[in-house]
Amino acid sequence: MHNLVIHVLFGALLCAPHQCLECPSGCQCFAGTRTVKCVSKDLRAIPQDIPGYTRNVIITGHNIFRIGSETFQELKNVTAIILSNNRITEVASHSFSTLSYLRSLDMSCNHLTLIHPEALNIPGSPLKELNLSRSLYNYTSLTDLTTALRWGGLGGLLSLDLSGNRLVFLPPGMFSHLPSLQHLFLGNNSLASVYNGTFFGLRRLELLDLTRNSFRAFQGDALGELERLGQAPRILLSHNPYVCTCEIQDFAVWLKNSQAQVGDAEALTCASPWEFQDRPLRELGVQVIGCHATSPPLVGIRDEVGNLSLQTSYVLLGLVLGFVGMVFLFVLYLNRQGIKKWVVETRDACHGVLEGYHHRYEIDTDPRREYLSKDVRVEEKPPTNSSFGQAHSDNRLSQLPTDTCLVQIPSDTQLKPGSISVDL
Repeated sequence: MHNLVIHVLFGALLCAPHQCLECPSGCQCFAGTRTVKCVSKDLRAIPQDIPGYTRNVIITGHNIFRIGSETFQELKNVTAIILSNNRITEVASHSFSTLSYLRSLDMSCNHLTLIHPEALNIPGSPLKELNLSRSLYNYTSLTDLTTALRWGGLGGLLSLDLSGNRLVFLPPGMFSHLPSLQHLFLGNNSLASVYNGTFFGLRRLELLDLTRNSFRAFQGDALGELERLGQAPRILLSHNPYVCTCEIQDFAVWLKNSQAQVGDAEALTCASPWEFQDRPLRELGVQVIGCHATSPPLVGIRDEVGNLSLQTSYVLLGLVLGFVGMVFLFVLYLNRQGIKKWVVETRDACHGVLEGYHHRYEIDTDPRREYLSKDVRVEEKPPTNSSFGQAHSDNRLSQLPTDTCLVQIPSDTQLKPGSISVDL
């Protein structure tokens, strides 16, 4: 009996709170850190039997295509979730709304194509870190994310990672609803310009990463946006293909005179032209670049580029017109019977009309009618006005019925007053 009590007490010590709860199949549970880890087990959905004590959920390397509102419904104590590399394509509405203590969400390396406007909406805005690097599949997902950031109630978000998403454009005001944001990672994208209002509302920004993009120079609105960020944030701009021509002059001057903290200013170098390759931008100036000396060649290059673009446009136009012509001929071929019938009907109709005109023409050009109109005079000649009689006779002749046959009368025959006509 004594031994039995000892075994029960020993088992109770081993089965401390949360130690004896079952762990989902294919996962590992660590009661000490309250962590559940499921790695590369080809899961199709988030396990529903995750222990309620869990605070850290790590699920990576699976084929989980959708995150819904029911996915984490029972995990109200979770503070950190890692869902990277799961091929997730859809995040439904209120997918994390029950996670009142969630502070960190990592959904990197997925294929997000559909993000509901309220997918990130959590009452109380507890989320502080959001990692979506290498996750946005196309431009539509960027539009969805912009809407989700606006309607997600992420006023307490401190860090946002959008690196590695092949972004070429950032909608103005995209981050305006993230007033507490401190770290913004936009590196390793394809950004070529920054437009007016891109960073509007980022009053507490401390770090802005724009490295490894496609910036050739910062001009106009881009410089204005960087200047409006003030002195507080640390800006990273290295590893961009800067073209050191006259167009980069304003940017070089800004680097020298601006009070903004460009953390990697010494690493900013020219990528082209070859005579300035790998040369630091801070060493450049009007005299060094030689803007006035190189202006004509630059103009010539621009003209050549413009002509090449024009030729490309003509080629594309020709291809489009050729395609339209092929479609038109194909449609004609498909409707050849109907077109043939229409042509025949139109020809027959025109033939009947032309026959009528031809008959009228034969009547009007009959030489007998012309001969009669010259030699036959059926009239009454008043003794006082011969011209009036002639006109009156012609008028009567024109009023004869069409079936009246006129007979020629010899010219030496004397007509008596009256009219002569022969009716057949």
